[in-house]
Amino acid sequence: MQSSNELLGKQAELFINLPNGRVKCTACARYCEIPEGKTGLCGIRGVSDNKLYLYVYGKVISGHIDPIEKKPVTHYRPGSAIYSIATTGCNWLCKYCQNYDISQRRKVEGVEMSPSQVAQTAVDYGADGIAYTYNEPSIFIEFARDCGIEARKRGLFNIFVSNGFDTPNSVNLMDQFLDCITVDFKGSGKKEFVRKYIGIPSADPVFQTLREIHSRTSIHTEVTDLIVPQVGDDLEAARRLCRFVYDELGPETPIHFLRFHPDYKMMDFGYTPVETLEKHYSIAKAEGLRYAYLGNVPGHPLEHTYCPECNHIVIERYGYDILSWNLDKTNLCKNCGHRISVIGSIKKNRKRVSSVFRIIQ
Repeated sequence: MQSSNELLGKQAELFINLPNGRVKCTACARYCEIPEGKTGLCGIRGVSDNKLYLYVYGKVISGHIDPIEKKPVTHYRPGSAIYSIATTGCNWLCKYCQNYDISQRRKVEGVEMSPSQVAQTAVDYGADGIAYTYNEPSIFIEFARDCGIEARKRGLFNIFVSNGFDTPNSVNLMDQFLDCITVDFKGSGKKEFVRKYIGIPSADPVFQTLREIHSRTSIHTEVTDLIVPQVGDDLEAARRLCRFVYDELGPETPIHFLRFHPDYKMMDFGYTPVETLEKHYSIAKAEGLRYAYLGNVPGHPLEHTYCPECNHIVIERYGYDILSWNLDKTNLCKNCGHRISVIGSIKKNRKRVSSVFRIIQ
């Protein structure tokens, strides 16, 4: 029989007891002040006996083997196979979320897996690393951290696919185990968009998280921006985002502009026109960013990595597949010798397993 503490998951680490009797969660920038017996907005961090518990600790709702390029990550360990896991819950309320059955679920459930079992499952399926994704990983960061430590013991790396709505406390925990993060902006972080379609006051904490990660850690960082037609495709907002990336993170930081497809509560919206994505790409290049990409448009020439010195294709892609690799053993362009800021060499013979499990009820 399970004890009451086991049913609660595990006590969280990121919280503060307040004088008014509530508990303030410090895992994400919502800083929910939670009364006894209630949960925060995410639905998975709640208070019992004046302590904050992570109810989904050890409960994995979905597990897949993905290509690292699907995250999207293009400049870290290209060609790697990734064991992607998630819990239920999320700290954002995105109306377009393609994983809403997981992220917007406020029911604590999943396959029981210890951190050691998560890491060993990744090894057993031939993965090179673990991605914490499909919902916001910072809300289950104590579990992710413990999985990540076990993963490193087995020679695996760790990736967050994150909305970046984090805190200095959660960045501190990331630094204990995380190797790579891709931070996903939506609508270039424009205030009107994030308030209406995400349910947050502003994207300011996302920008601050990126500053914190860049200044205090060695975590490889990439930036994505989901371009939602009509309401989230403002070119000046994209220009401001690109300037921020250039000024704060550096011109070598990859940025990905992703094509929107209708989902969840935004089924009446169309796909992002490719021409709109190309305009965003042009802005990124004009602002000095050396590596910009279009995502969710397989076969487009802007999926490739181009040498910023000679403009030759150094990594040719189709969707998530690498078609050709034109770098030497030290990642210099074979055409001109310019160093390309890619970590690791191409991983060949990637394990191809689509779904390990996914619980949908």
